[in-house]
Amino acid sequence: MAKKYVGQRIKRNEDPRLLTGQALFVDDVDLPGMLHAAFLRSDYAHARLVSIDVSAARRRPGVVAVYTAEDMGDDWQHGPPLVSPPPTVKDIVFHSRTQVPLVKDKVRLAGEPLAMVIAESRYIAEDALDDIVVELEPLGAVVDLEEALQPDAPLVHDDLDSNLAAHLIQKKGDYAAAREQADVVISRRIVIDRGTAAAMENRGYVAHWNPKSQELTLWDTTQSPIPIRNGLARMFGLSEHQVRVIAPFVGGGFGPKIMMFYPEEVMVTWATLQLGRPVKWIEDRRENFYATNQEREQVHTAELALTRDGHILGLRDDFIHDTGAYDPYGLTVPLNTQCHAFGPYKIPNYYGDLKVVFTNRPIVSPLRGAGRPQGVFIIERLLDVAARELGIDPVEIRRRNLLPPDAFPYDNEIIDQAFVPLVYDSGNYLPVLEKAVEMIGYERFLKEEQPRLRAEGRHVGIGVVSFIETTGIGPYEGARVTVAPSGQINVATGVGTQGQGHFTSFAQIVADQLGVSPHDVHLVTGDTAQFHWGTGTFASRGAVVAANAIHAAAVTVRGKVLKLASKVLDTPEEELELVDGHVRVADIPQRSISLGQLAVLANPLRGAVEPGTEPGLEATAYFGPKYGATASGAHAAIVEVDPETMMVDVKRYVIVEDCGTLLNPLIVEGQLHGGLALGLGNSFYEKLVYDENGQLLNASFADYLLPTALEVPRAEVSHLETPSPLNPLGSKGVGEGGAIPVPAVFAQAVESALADYGLEILEAPLSPNRLFELLQAARVTRDA
Repeated sequence: MAKKYVGQRIKRNEDPRLLTGQALFVDDVDLPGMLHAAFLRSDYAHARLVSIDVSAARRRPGVVAVYTAEDMGDDWQHGPPLVSPPPTVKDIVFHSRTQVPLVKDKVRLAGEPLAMVIAESRYIAEDALDDIVVELEPLGAVVDLEEALQPDAPLVHDDLDSNLAAHLIQKKGDYAAAREQADVVISRRIVIDRGTAAAMENRGYVAHWNPKSQELTLWDTTQSPIPIRNGLARMFGLSEHQVRVIAPFVGGGFGPKIMMFYPEEVMVTWATLQLGRPVKWIEDRRENFYATNQEREQVHTAELALTRDGHILGLRDDFIHDTGAYDPYGLTVPLNTQCHAFGPYKIPNYYGDLKVVFTNRPIVSPLRGAGRPQGVFIIERLLDVAARELGIDPVEIRRRNLLPPDAFPYDNEIIDQAFVPLVYDSGNYLPVLEKAVEMIGYERFLKEEQPRLRAEGRHVGIGVVSFIETTGIGPYEGARVTVAPSGQINVATGVGTQGQGHFTSFAQIVADQLGVSPHDVHLVTGDTAQFHWGTGTFASRGAVVAANAIHAAAVTVRGKVLKLASKVLDTPEEELELVDGHVRVADIPQRSISLGQLAVLANPLRGAVEPGTEPGLEATAYFGPKYGATASGAHAAIVEVDPETMMVDVKRYVIVEDCGTLLNPLIVEGQLHGGLALGLGNSFYEKLVYDENGQLLNASFADYLLPTALEVPRAEVSHLETPSPLNPLGSKGVGEGGAIPVPAVFAQAVESALADYGLEILEAPLSPNRLFELLQAARVTRDA
């Protein structure tokens, strides 16, 4: 009987290479004759470029070239819009303004590149930046979201009448009528601020144009190697077969590395085409704070209409979303916010008014969660306020509004980020919530532990929230599975890997179909020379879209293996089994043939074959879902607040996740732990602070606080499985689920800990100082 690997806690195939320094990262690429790039960046967030003199830099020994926008000629062009506005929504306003490789006329964010120096070493290139003389005329900066829409605000883009980048209204039912019928209406202003991904590995590119072979190779820290290949080919007039993009091991993607195209990506590629020598650029940490895309900032005015027994009648959410200086990623992030404000709840009426604004800050594109944490924060905060006002337990008010299991598929009647209806494919939300309540010991904490600890003068609190995560969106991914004559199984797919465990989870899928160990499956990801078509790694889609493409290819290869083995062993296919790299007769196991031997037979060097025979044991397959699979979960936390320092200690943290069929629970839990760390940062530590001039004030890890192993609690994880009906594996995504609800549960738990003060938290992230300010304001209100 063949061993089954899907669902098993198998250690990662890739870890030995990573732990022993044998894995290739972009900065490891070292080519003969390689040059190094450095970029002169604007110190101003908003300014007109008056003049730039690079003559002294060009004279510096070791400098090979210095380029400005004017030097690029017709190759200077705006980047492509990655996501167009929704074609199915009427009366939408959308102004597409995309980034440029080098500033030609006007700076729109601090850190925007003005010139590029190419030199024999990075040291020389950096020194040459000081030789460049730039004259900039400072302009008033647009920083505050609400002020950005005022008539007298400076314009980020002079060809527009205002800083409004987009305006979209979505409706379901009749919210105004629901509000009139409501017994209570909860209304709050809620603010979510900016953060950065802070990946362990910053961005980096090595581009090499070979004039003799007329081939361009780019090693890139991208999450989307195939779209990068296609885009560069179009940009520089090359055939796609002339361009090879390799995304090797990447030390964390988290969304910003989806971007297409960063200015440095374009310029390094352009430079190698001009010079015919390899060019490398590796982003330093300070550059990362200025030049890599960010996310999160929104200002919401939201209200929830309910009956007196806590049933939701409707939700209204009017909010402003900061897109930064440009909007190449369209409405992906704010649409996710609108969708995830529905949560796992039945909300019969909805009105959402979304305004997107340009500001003089870095571009906003998806960052792990991609608008989802904001939507979850909105609905969960409103439910907590409603629970207090109605005198209903916070968990109970959630129970009363959860969608029942027989409601699926459930159409929320608005569009999601893929511009298709927001449909939840499957779920069973109540058992997930109840499991979290049980694991955290909710009732016992409220009845016994919290009163006892409060009597001792300690401020402890508890929080429990539910959430959904839309995952596994299309359009498609593909894979090729091949049995080699050695018996090794080779798999190639277009998605890149940034630490998700693809080399193991994908190998488990193939191993189950072909009767081999996952260690015998060799996987190649993110190399456009190995696999030509696909979209990329984002939106928690690897385990859904790519995995099912791999599954489909493996199933086809299995069929070819059985067909050939049936002929060789003179046995019907249904009497054969694949075990330990061999095909054998089930009741006569000594009658067998290895996969390697079959691979040799499938590729004869001489003789005739039957018409229609395909050589080799190989198959290529693609998978694209009708719409995304919806994962769900519940998080619970117990915290203690020190009233002197306002530090928050997370005593316990529980995660219950339903991501459909578990491919590898060990890897899933690793994803959840990592998501929790990021979510905790978004709750209490990580906030980018800008002044009124658009200057970032905390562009280093000395001032931008990341939670460490000392702050991140050990997560207690449990799984429920509601397989998705949308794909053969039944899988749903999980890559972002660990991060999405953390700010909401953190806020609820802190409020519970400081309940005596009547504190209400309507913003994220907090900090000890900000928590102190909120507590002082609550004390004044309480004592008034």
